Amino acid sequence: MRQNEIINKENLTKEIKALDIYAPDIARKCKAGNFIILRLHEHGERIPLTINDWNMEKGTIKIIVQEVGKSTKELGKMDVGDIILNLLGPLGHSSKIDYFGKVVCIGGGVGTAVVYPIVKALKEKGNEVIVIIGARTKELIILENEIKNLGVSLHITTDDGSYGMKGFVTDELQEILSSTDIDRVIAIGPLMMMKKVSEITKQKQIHTIVSLNPVMIDGTGMCGGCRVKIGNETKFACVDGPEFDGHKVDFDELIHRNNRFLEEEKSTQNRTRSGSGHPCKLINK
Repeated sequence: MRQNEIINKENLTKEIKALDIYAPDIARKCKAGNFIILRLHEHGERIPLTINDWNMEKGTIKIIVQEVGKSTKELGKMDVGDIILNLLGPLGHSSKIDYFGKVVCIGGGVGTAVVYPIVKALKEKGNEVIVIIGARTKELIILENEIKNLGVSLHITTDDGSYGMKGFVTDELQEILSSTDIDRVIAIGPLMMMKKVSEITKQKQIHTIVSLNPVMIDGTGMCGGCRVKIGNETKFACVDGPEFDGHKVDFDELIHRNNRFLEEEKSTQNRTRSGSGHPCKLINK
């Protein structure tokens, strides 16, 4: 096997792919919550992606990517045997893993891929873990069997009711909190979802962690695109996070800034590979 070689590829859905990559140096050091930065080719941009799983013995890491922007669509077209030009990691502060008691972990959409290693690590510490995963429709639910195999209580929601409970992950969270005492909540997914989860748990004074990986851009803190207000402090998701206290995050400011570059992202997807595009288009990677 060659460094940064894709050794396995799985189509989880039409637009969500799982890639196993040979990267032994990263596999030896990564922990739940870490991410990598990759560049596909010499004309490519740097994009951060959270590590979904790893195997130290085989020297591999797994990333799960949703084809949303120009670079993730290019990555989704790569196949077994292809080489990723640059791969850097593990980066970011790893998740705080300890014995907390009863923990609810919530994954919205492809955020389920980020939640998975955290759930696995929490179970290894002896926590009782309840997992909620949600998506717009059944076809977009990922990692159901992998999460069940961890021995947790799994709840599934879909917006259209095609699988599991009809509704949102926040609806299921409220149902659980109405009947069970919870010590900690971890939510990873779209910004609006994490905002709603944090509002619910703040009312009940349940410590809540959110991952702001959706707003990371260059992974170094230099571009300022992942700037976030945490309480009275300004932080950068890529170098100070990506995980923060959900009750202190200024989600309104984040959501407003995140929506500013949607048009630039659309125009970038129509450009040729030789065009570098708007530097902030990586909001949607």
